[in-house]
Amino acid sequence: MFFDTHTHLGSQKFDTDLPAVLQSAREAGVSRMVAPAVDLENASKLLAIAEKEPDVRVAVGIHPCDVDTVSGTAWQDELRELAQHPKVCAIGEIGLDYFHAPPEGWTQETWRSHQAAVLRVQLEIAAELGLNVILHNRESWDDLVTQVMPFSGRLRGVFHCFTGSLEQARPLLEAGHLISFTGIVTFKNAGVIAETARDVPAGHFMLETDAPYLSPVPHRGKRCEPAYVADTGRAVAALRGISAEELAADTSRTALSFFRGW
Repeated sequence: MFFDTHTHLGSQKFDTDLPAVLQSAREAGVSRMVAPAVDLENASKLLAIAEKEPDVRVAVGIHPCDVDTVSGTAWQDELRELAQHPKVCAIGEIGLDYFHAPPEGWTQETWRSHQAAVLRVQLEIAAELGLNVILHNRESWDDLVTQVMPFSGRLRGVFHCFTGSLEQARPLLEAGHLISFTGIVTFKNAGVIAETARDVPAGHFMLETDAPYLSPVPHRGKRCEPAYVADTGRAVAALRGISAEELAADTSRTALSFFRGW
């Protein structure tokens, strides 16, 4: 049974047919799903969903592209409260994003500085509460690693949607962190990502969809759904020369040890 460790069930793209999406996932052999939040409002929406779905857990946090939704310190107390909900399994999606332009009224310098400050606070909250973190990187790798590595031993992070080499990942893996693969690994031009998925040791990586984005082959061009983690899993299993069942079992064990409350 597959475990989709990163699926945005709170996206507006699922508002009209979420029950059918979840049923399709279950029929595809997806037994567990983690839904990361992008802001506090989204976190509350996801918790309402998870309270009704036994196979869904939630990560709560402020996505780096949404840090303009918080200021001052009151949001920190709200995040702490949300994070203690029994359906919360991690802090996320948090990180740094240097790809998207700053919102109106922000310079690149002030935007990146605010992202870094919000990330630091969330890492501290995660460590305080004994939660691991789901990490977003977009053209910010060196700065993100610099922020996260000092927390090694206090928490573990999964660098979601990993697209780098095993050499790049190795220091993180040695420090206890994980990487996760999306449908990108199924693309014909996957290149180094496919090599990493082939060679990374079992127990150091997980699978995800990042739904509704990044649909794997053979679903490219369609809205991604958590059911499609099975397609990504079969592709990774083929790269590694093992059965899909073995790959599903390995990655599910890794996810169960990483996320709280399963």
